[in-house]
Amino acid sequence: MRKSRKAHSRLLLIAPANSYRTVAYLQAARRRGVDVLVASEGEHSLVSEIASGLHVDLSAADALDRLLEAAREQPFDGVVATDDTTVELGSRIARALGLPHNEPGAALATRRKDLSREVLRDAAVSIPDFRVIDLGADIARQSDGFGFPCVVKPLSLSASRGVIRANNQDELLSACARVTDILAGNRQDEIYLRSHVLLESFIAGPEVAVEGLLYRGELGVLAIFDKPDPLEGPFFEETYYITPSRHAAAVQREIIESVSAACRGLSLREGPVHAEVRIAASGCVIIEVASRTIGGECARLLSFGTGRTLEELVIAHALGETLDLEVPVDAAGVLMIPIRAAGILRRIEGMTAARAVDFIEDILISIRDGYELVPLPEGSSYLGFMFARAPTAQQVEAALRSAYDELNIVAGPLLRIEDLRQN
Repeated sequence: MRKSRKAHSRLLLIAPANSYRTVAYLQAARRRGVDVLVASEGEHSLVSEIASGLHVDLSAADALDRLLEAAREQPFDGVVATDDTTVELGSRIARALGLPHNEPGAALATRRKDLSREVLRDAAVSIPDFRVIDLGADIARQSDGFGFPCVVKPLSLSASRGVIRANNQDELLSACARVTDILAGNRQDEIYLRSHVLLESFIAGPEVAVEGLLYRGELGVLAIFDKPDPLEGPFFEETYYITPSRHAAAVQREIIESVSAACRGLSLREGPVHAEVRIAASGCVIIEVASRTIGGECARLLSFGTGRTLEELVIAHALGETLDLEVPVDAAGVLMIPIRAAGILRRIEGMTAARAVDFIEDILISIRDGYELVPLPEGSSYLGFMFARAPTAQQVEAALRSAYDELNIVAGPLLRIEDLRQN
């Protein structure tokens, strides 16, 4: 039964200043008539709700006190943390206010790959073999006896940034050196996160993503996304997400059971879940579990399948509501348009032809002409997003591939000016 909502419920939205999820949440809140206070560091944001919101250093020791003070001035009916870096703080404020939440330790584990691996191993959940490597110590000694191929992963970066496959010792040393440089340029508060990486066994097999919502520990699956391109490395750039899944019903049940077991192992009980699962010859293996939604514009796929935006569903859950969902009729998919080479974007040719492909719904370009293109593993963004909807998943995938073939990404060389003058 749907729970009625009082007029003008109030939501606390905790978001990093550079979060690309914030606007989608604000739009969803407006559609539902929910008042929102945005807590962020974005004092000079062009988004009015952010600029006029509560400006607080979300990593500061007094951040929780600042949020509780705001709640005393005008109570909140729900709390939503938009990104990995804010889920722990969101859980702390929601717990203090008696609102739906995960325990802070559980939230922390979902944004730290090393902690997540340890918790899931202890809970007997199927995960890759792993070790934590100190980048400042002897890599060869620390990796002695660890099998190849393996994968090097930063402990807290997202979007496959810094994730590199190594097939032998030389490639492992090279990967660790490359990740060291990536982490050195990343503003992390903790030295440990800049100096350590996860080393894990490579799991062969197709990969899927699972999007769901937890209600008192029970996982409600919103979608299983197939990733038809093989993710075999050396970098792990995700491209196509297609739903509904074309895997056999028994495999889909195993996927859901694996993610449910991982959520229980991590002690997650409330809110959004985004999981990555490899379908190995021996069964499903958990790669990642995050207590947040899918990233970027990909969340739009959920509105194709449920009639509700993902952000509406998350807000409703935070406010203690449940919403009626439509039964999906069509298949849907997205292509996260990859950045294949470094340079300066000059132009994108073929957009008109790509948009004219049957079943293509929309094409969004995220990087403007004249801006730098940075591919993986150093990069953390996509060129844009291409959406399709069709009667079958096969038609969706074919449409996305055909439309992508129409594009010609024209890039120029990146010229850097270095001051060689000596003082």
